[in-house]
Amino acid sequence: MKKAFNTFRESRGFSLAEVLAALVIAAMVLVTVLGIYSRAESCSAAITRRLDNSRMPSEVLQRIAEDLDRIIISDTTTKITFKNKFENGFPTAQLAILKTIVDAQNKSKMFEHIVWQTNYDYDTDALVLYRQRISEIGLLEDKLLDEGRESWEQGLFVPICTGVTFFKIQAVKDGELVDKWSGQVPPGIEVTISFAEPFKTLDNTLDVPDEQKCTRVIAIDRARKLKFKIAPKEQEKSKTISELPGILETPDETMSNPPGTSEPKSGTTGSPPGRLQPKSGTMSNLPGRLKTKREK
Repeated sequence: MKKAFNTFRESRGFSLAEVLAALVIAAMVLVTVLGIYSRAESCSAAITRRLDNSRMPSEVLQRIAEDLDRIIISDTTTKITFKNKFENGFPTAQLAILKTIVDAQNKSKMFEHIVWQTNYDYDTDALVLYRQRISEIGLLEDKLLDEGRESWEQGLFVPICTGVTFFKIQAVKDGELVDKWSGQVPPGIEVTISFAEPFKTLDNTLDVPDEQKCTRVIAIDRARKLKFKIAPKEQEKSKTISELPGILETPDETMSNPPGTSEPKSGTTGSPPGRLQPKSGTMSNLPGRLKTKREK
């Protein structure tokens, strides 16, 4: 009994100080690991945001340009309508492209109708860019995806991207930008989009820095005939170039009398140009001197 009692007293557990020290060390390690993880996650989010800010705007603008290039022809059957406004302080816009055709019964039908617009999203406190496409003649944009859809599903607004903070559409006409358009196609359309952090202006609207805006000017009907005008300076250059053949036609005159030289003296007309004439009493006496040496 005594031996068993001594064994029971020797098996000691951890003291309160040791437990507290272990908990403090574990907490310090956990805080360090979580700090490293949060910093790595923030760096990854920053890199992803930078890539999205540089890649996403160009992809969206390219998609809008493809829609304009595909169905727009400078005739009366194509119409463009767009307008700009502010929604909860964010600049928003709507672009509608309508292409109609005439069937065999001489009735006008919608060949293709595409709408690009942005709406405010309360969850993200930003704009969401949507795209809608409708065709009354059953024209499919993607046979693999659109073939199994119902007719009412093809008219839904499809979200393209979120987090848009600036979206503006303007028409380029006579070197000026127009914020509102309805009717025939303009010569060009300028689309501006941005995902940067906005700031509040003096009129209580939101805007982004100009260097963080992605802008693209889309030319309409690129196959049209362009009229070029030659500047006056180019005409003067063409005149000077046209005078060169007249100068080159008389090489004998230019070689015989180069500019800046005097007329040749009498007795030296037969000598080639650019060659020094022998002085009197020098070169003419050389043959006589040679003869005298031979006689000697």
